[in-house]
Amino acid sequence: MEKLLIKGGNKLTGEVTISGAKNAAVAILPACILVKDKCHIENLPDIKDVKLFLRILEDLNADVKYIDKNTVEIDCTNVNSWKPLRDLTRRMRGSSYLMGALLGRFHKFSVDPPGGCDFGTRPIDQHIKSFEALGADIDLSRGMINAEAKELKGSSIFFDVVTVGATVNAMLAAVLADGLTVIENAAKEPHVVDLANFLNNMGANVRGAGTDTIRIRGVKELRGGSYAIIPDQIEAGTFMIAAAATRGDVTLKNIIPRHLEIISAKLEEAGVKVKYGDDSVRVYVEEGTVFRRVNFIARPYPGFPTDMQPQLVTFLTTVKGTSTARESVWDNRFRYVHELKRMGADIRVEGQLAIIDGVDKLFGANVKATDLRAGAAMIIAGLMAEGTTEITEIYHIDRGYENFEEKFAALGGDITRVQVVDGEFD
Repeated sequence: MEKLLIKGGNKLTGEVTISGAKNAAVAILPACILVKDKCHIENLPDIKDVKLFLRILEDLNADVKYIDKNTVEIDCTNVNSWKPLRDLTRRMRGSSYLMGALLGRFHKFSVDPPGGCDFGTRPIDQHIKSFEALGADIDLSRGMINAEAKELKGSSIFFDVVTVGATVNAMLAAVLADGLTVIENAAKEPHVVDLANFLNNMGANVRGAGTDTIRIRGVKELRGGSYAIIPDQIEAGTFMIAAAATRGDVTLKNIIPRHLEIISAKLEEAGVKVKYGDDSVRVYVEEGTVFRRVNFIARPYPGFPTDMQPQLVTFLTTVKGTSTARESVWDNRFRYVHELKRMGADIRVEGQLAIIDGVDKLFGANVKATDLRAGAAMIIAGLMAEGTTEITEIYHIDRGYENFEEKFAALGGDITRVQVVDGEFD
C-alpha cells in the first residue's frame, strides 16, 4: 500500500504536458473488438484503467503489443469470446462498454456489472433500451448481464436522460448493424466525439457526434488503422484549478481549448487569469488578486463537468464569501467533503447541494481519496494547505492520472509517494 505526502504552501509554476484522455481511451479500446485487424492507438494514458482494459482484451484472445508506454498495437482478429473475465470487469466502470462492442461483433455477450468509483447507483436501463431497440434479448438473471440477438438492425433510440455510457454502448452496437440507427438525446462529451472519430477512421459511418442526434449507417466490416486519442479535458482542468488554488502560474500544453471553456469561465469568474494559445493555456493569479465567490452546477457537457466538481469545490474552500456547488449527475459525489472538513474547510451538504463558506486557509491532515476525482481534489487541498497532508487509498488516483505526482513536483509542488507500513493506519 502507498500514500502521498504533501507539504503545502508552494505556488505551482512552469509548464506541464497533458496526457491522453482516460474517458476516451476506455471507450476506444473496447471498440477495437469490432475491428478484425490491427489498430495502432497513440497518446494512450499510462494509467491503471488502460492497463486493465488491455488485460481484458488479451483475455478475450486479442494480441496486444506495446510500442512504447503510450502507444499500443491491438489485433482483435482472433478474439473468440463474448464472456470477459469477471475478476477484471468488476474493477472498472468502463468495462460496461464491452457490452456494446461484444454485441456488435458476436451478437451476444455475458458481462458482470461494472465496478469503478462508487458515487451512487449505476442504472443500466438506458443501455438495455438501446440493445433491445437493435434486436437483442436481455437476461439479467444470476447476477450477470446477458444479451443475444439473431441479427442487429438499425433503429431509433431515444434516451430518457443524457447518458454517456448508454450513448457509447449504442454507438458500439450499431456500427455493424444492418441499416440506419438514430440516437436522440445523445451525450455530447468530447470522448463521445473521439469515439465516433475513431470508428469513422476505421471505416464506420457515424454522423452527428457532439450534437443531440447521432446517426449511424451500419457497415459490413471495419478495417485497421492508426488513431491518436485526444488530450484529457479533466486532467487539464485539474491542473488549471491547482494553479489557481496555489496562486501560481502554469502553462498547460497539449490541450484542446474548446473543451476547457466552461472550466475557464468559472476560474475567470473567480478572478483567475486564463490565456489560450492554439494548443496551450496559461492559468495564473496576479499579485493582490482577491478571489470572488462562485456558484456552479455540475451537469452533462457542455455544462461544467461532474468530474471537475470536487476540484473546484476544493479551490472555493478558501475563497471569501459563500459559494455553492450543485451536483446533477451522481447522487453521492460529495463523500469527499468530509475529508476537506478534516482540513478546516467549512462546507455543509444539503442533498445534492454543497454550500461552501470560505475560510482563511486549510491545514494539513490525514485524509483519503474516496474516488478518482476526489483524490485529485485532496492533492489540490494538500498543495493549498499549511503543513503536511497525508493521502491514503491513492490507488483511485492511479486509475486515471498519468505520472500525477511527478507532474506536480515538476511544477514546484512538494509531493512524494511513500510505502505504508503494515498496520500503520489500523
